[in-house]
Amino acid sequence: MDDRIKILSDMIAASSRIVAFTGAGISAESGIPTYRGEGGMWNRYDPNIYVNIDYFMRDPSYYWSLFHDVRYDVLRKARPNAAHAALARLEKRGKLTAVITQNIDGLHQLAGSRNVLELHGSTRKIYCLNCGARYTIDDVHELLKKSNPPPCPNCGGMLRPDVVFFGESLPEDTLARATEESENCDLMLAIGSSLVVYPAAWLPQRAKESGARLAIINRGSTPLDSIADVVISASAGEALNAVVPGGPDS
Repeated sequence: MDDRIKILSDMIAASSRIVAFTGAGISAESGIPTYRGEGGMWNRYDPNIYVNIDYFMRDPSYYWSLFHDVRYDVLRKARPNAAHAALARLEKRGKLTAVITQNIDGLHQLAGSRNVLELHGSTRKIYCLNCGARYTIDDVHELLKKSNPPPCPNCGGMLRPDVVFFGESLPEDTLARATEESENCDLMLAIGSSLVVYPAAWLPQRAKESGARLAIINRGSTPLDSIADVVISASAGEALNAVVPGGPDS
């Protein structure tokens, strides 16, 4: 791996408009379970029921039971890891222009990244479909102790997380900004993503087609390995810590 780390370090040094594209693998080191593969959440909870928009609108209690039983404690305990911190350092140093993430955990922002484009929204943001009032995960966790589904304290309306459910499209404005960042970067770092969920996974390919170099950091293989300039099979934290060491400007 040392040779590939050196290659990526040189690529980062030569780049001025880096974009990171991150998936569930980057947050696994923070204790947040991935969705697919061994131990994945969708092996235990059918996504076509628990996070499907049609099911949610008919009976939101399925989603909120998942939130109450699993997601809340995971989010409350999760902290940014070495990979999140490394990307925040890259941004602070003026190298990284954006983080495009498939994740809904908000850990990039907690690590200090500012320009974060959340393609699938954020579990930490909850709002009322009726009056638009917004709530935190702590607010809703307290409401769930009394009622599932939890009613809006302001008007009694239905609450929903600000995430993209199965059956919904990605937010057009966020996708447009992510596409623009991908087309204008000179280095795309695809980190912790299997690169199989479209249209999001199309963005690293678009960056490559637009002239950027592509580096992939992932435990498993991806469909884009064959067009990448470097592929590193390692944990995100291990690889990024090696190529973006901390220092006085961290």
